[in-house]
Amino acid sequence: MSVTSRRRARATVVALALAVALPSTLTGCTQVADLFNALPGQAGGANGQSVVVATPEPAVSSSSMPFDSQFTYDGSVSLTSEVADGLEVRLDVWADNPKRTMEWTSTNEKQFGFAINVVDKRVDEKAVLTQKRRVYLSSVSISSQTAQTNGQVSNPFQFSADPRTLVPSDTLRSDRGLLLNSFQGGLLVPTTSIRQLPNDTYGITLEFALNVAVEGTANTDSSFSQQTVYQYLPIAIFADQGQGTAADSTGTTSGTGRAPGWGQTTGSN
Repeated sequence: MSVTSRRRARATVVALALAVALPSTLTGCTQVADLFNALPGQAGGANGQSVVVATPEPAVSSSSMPFDSQFTYDGSVSLTSEVADGLEVRLDVWADNPKRTMEWTSTNEKQFGFAINVVDKRVDEKAVLTQKRRVYLSSVSISSQTAQTNGQVSNPFQFSADPRTLVPSDTLRSDRGLLLNSFQGGLLVPTTSIRQLPNDTYGITLEFALNVAVEGTANTDSSFSQQTVYQYLPIAIFADQGQGTAADSTGTTSGTGRAPGWGQTTGSN
C-alpha cells in the first residue's frame, strides 16, 4: 500500500470513530469544529478547506411572557399623559393582592390599587397653587377586554366613579371636579378587584378614561378646557391548575367602551 493510500485509510478510520463517538461525548459546536479541523484535509490542514458547523437555534426562554405586560413584570407601572406643554397627568397602578403577579389567574380575585396625580414641570414642586396650572378630575372609568385562547373577547371588569365621592369631604373640589394638584394630593383608590375570568383567559387589558379640566394659564379661571385622557394597561393572566367552569364576573358600576389611541387625549375649549 502506498503512503498516500495509508493516509487516506487512516483518515477514514478516524472519521468513522468520530461519527460513533460524537453523539455521546460532544455537546458543543466548538468541540465538533475543533475535531473536524484536526482531520487531514480539513480547515487548518494542508488543503485549506473550511467546515461549516450549523449554529443551533436559541432555546426559548422559560420566563418569556405569554402576554406582554410591564405591570406583570414589575408589579406596578406609572403611565403619563401630557395634557398641556410641560403639564402631565400621571396614573400609577400597583398589584395589591396577590402582590405576586405570577399568581394572577382566571379563577382567583385579583386586587389592584391606583392613584391619579398631576405634575406641572414649569414650576417647582413646592410652588404655591396660584403658580401652578390646575387640573380637575370630574370622572374616572375603567373598562376591560380579555385575550382568550379560543379567540373570543369579553368585558368582565367595569369601574366608574365621580372622584369627589371617593375622597374626604374637605378635599379641594369644585364644579369642575376634584383638584389633582393640591397639597392634599390627587385621587387614591387603595384597592379594587378583578374577579373570575373565562378559564382560557391569558391576558386582560384595562382602559382608563379620565375626564379632566385643564387650566391653560396659572390662576386664570377663563383658560380652562375639557379633555378626556385614555391610558391602557395590559395584564397577563396565568393558568390555574384544576380550575372549574368560569362564572360570571363583575366589577363595580358600568364604564365606557374602548376609545381610540393609547395615552391620547381629546378635548375642546
